[in-house]
Parts: sequence; structure tokens; C-alpha cells
Amino acid sequence: MLYHHRTQGKAVEGVHIRGITDAMRAEGVKVDIISLPGADPYSTPKAMSPTSQATWLMKLVSQFPEPLFELAELGYNLMAGWRLMQFFRRNPGLTFVYERYSLFMFVTVLLCRLRGLPIILEVNDSAAVERVRPLFFKRLAMAIERWVFRKADGLVFVSSVFRDRAVQVHGHIAPTIITPNAANIAQFTFTQAQRDEARQHWGLEGHVVCGYLGAFVPWHAIDQFVYRIAEALKVNPHLKLLLVGDGAKFDEVKQFVQDKGLSSQIVMVGRVPHDRVPGLLAAMDMAILPSAGDYTSPVKLFEFMACGVPPIAPDFAPIREVLKPGVTGWMFPAGQLDEAVAQVIARSQDKAALASVGQAARGYIAEHRQWRHNIVQLTDFLVSLTDKGRAATTR
Repeated sequence: MLYHHRTQGKAVEGVHIRGITDAMRAEGVKVDIISLPGADPYSTPKAMSPTSQATWLMKLVSQFPEPLFELAELGYNLMAGWRLMQFFRRNPGLTFVYERYSLFMFVTVLLCRLRGLPIILEVNDSAAVERVRPLFFKRLAMAIERWVFRKADGLVFVSSVFRDRAVQVHGHIAPTIITPNAANIAQFTFTQAQRDEARQHWGLEGHVVCGYLGAFVPWHAIDQFVYRIAEALKVNPHLKLLLVGDGAKFDEVKQFVQDKGLSSQIVMVGRVPHDRVPGLLAAMDMAILPSAGDYTSPVKLFEFMACGVPPIAPDFAPIREVLKPGVTGWMFPAGQLDEAVAQVIARSQDKAALASVGQAARGYIAEHRQWRHNIVQLTDFLVSLTDKGRAATTR
């Protein structure tokens, strides 16, 4: 298998790439990766934020005005095409190509069709959804996307609503499967001694701890959640927040916490390597996701659950597909952060319920949502596509 992607290979995309690749290799599949130069997800730092370790070229391109940035994305097809052709020549036994779809990227599908190689696209982004960085050449992006979605052998979407949105915009597309994200139980297992050590290290002993893991950016709304829960924390001294991550809003939130005199009750860890995340999750009794994309499958949701940390999350459709309210976590109406605050305060009063729901969440991940489950679904999908292709050829 060849895994091709055009991401920086860190943050959440790196977690996903390593999850799929490691699970495939564990099943005995030889997996090669072609990345942006300098963006191998195994060699770049496994950080939660992609802000500081990008190569000079990626830093330069990211500063381009939007039209020039998109033209650079389009031009990358030339570099990717050359590297892919070289790889194909050196690896005649390649079985199939798996690509993390990127806007304006079409050369992989084109070359695979010319060589008769099956290609499956994993779709995490689309010209059809609202984006933080609005598209300038949107019509071109949509035309390329429609072509690759139809010409690929198969498409993997992280949620049904995302797949349905693509169908609504593009009409007929290649066969699809829905595969939410996942987590490996082995990476998110800790002893009581490790839990006690983590809580002691961060000054959390004797408290109920609500955690957050992710970027401090407007669309994740952790800043707004902190602003809303501040007064409630003062009258609930048993509750502490453990916030992990950084981003554009980090300094602003930190200053707010200091101004409110809440530094002992809101612990801000900052950015940490991904392999340190389980140790921080060990200190949490529950977790908050203030917001998420209405079509995305947040990796952090699965990592919380794998650790036995019950999440409180917005009721977007992708989250409803994996979270059972009152059984493996809780939900609040998306966008209603005051309700999220109320949920956190209410749940903090019942430690027994937190423990039982957390164990149920961990059991769900163990049974249904580890990365090996995604691989089983993917390989079954590939076999079905191959069988259909053979049948069509026979006819």
C-alpha cells in the first residue's frame, strides 16, 4: 500500500496517518508513505499544534495571499506526479494507493487510472463545506473535486452527513464507506498510580477535573467556554479545568484566567507532544468539547473515551453517530455554551456516574473504534471494489 498525503503530518492529521499506517503494518501490509518534503508524520515532531515546526517552504507558502496559495496547491500536482511516477516504477508490486484527499489535488487519481491501480481517497476536507480560509478559485476547486470523487475507486468519509453533503453538491460519486476516527486502547491505558502521579504533578488532588485537549482557536470555542464557566468555578471549588494545547487564543485566555484569579483552578498546560497526551488524560475525570465541525469526527473524542474519560460534546450529527448520551458520554445543543457549562457543573457532582460512564466509553472504543477496526472495514471495502471491477471486466 502507498499512503499519499499533502499535510504537514503533525497535529490531528499526523495522529490519523499514523493510526491507519500502524494498523495496516500490524496486519502484515507493507506501507510506504509519500509526504510533502520535510513532512513525514513519523519524523516530524508529534506535536498537537502545527505552528512552529514546519519547513521553511511550508511556512513561506502559508503566508501567500489566498489566490497565490491556491495556485501553489494546484502546482504541487507537478511535484507529486513526478514523485509518484518514480515510486510506481520502483514498486511494480504495489497493490493499491490510499490518499488523504486535498483540495486541487488530482494527479494521484489520474496516474492510478492510467496504470490500472486501485485508489481510495480518505475525505477530510472539501470545497463543498465552509472553511476557515475561504476559497478564491472555488469553481475550479469544485470542478477538480467532482472529477476525483467520481474517478477514484472508492471514498472514505468520516461521517454520514459529510458524505451526504458531497453527494448533494456533486451528484454521482464513487462508492463510499463511513469510517469515524478511532484510538488504540493500548496507547490510552494507565494505572491508578500513574493517574495519582499525574494529578499530583498538576496540583489536582482532591478535585474533580474537567479536561480539554486541542487548539485554542475560535472555531473550537474553548476561549468562550472558559469565559462562561469562570464565575461558576468560583462557587464550585471542587472543580478544576485542565486545558491542554495552544493557539491564537491561548495568551488571551491565560491573561483572562490570571485577571480573574483562577490560575489555581484553571490549569493551562500549553502544547505537548502527542505521546504525552495519555499522561494528561489520566488526570481527567471528564472532558469538554465546546465545539466541533458539524461534519467532522474529532480524534480527541475517541482518545478521551479510550482513556475512560467521559466527554461532554455538542450534538452534531457525526458525534451522535458514536456517542450514546448518558451511556458513553453526554451532549449539549451545539452552540449553546451556557448549557455546556451547566452540564459540566452538574456532572462534577456525581463522581460515581463519571466513573461508570467513562468505563462504558472505554468499552465502546475497545469493541468498535480502534484503528484496527477501521483497517478491517477498509480492506473489506477494497476487496468489494476489486471484485466489482473483475465482474465488470468479465462482462
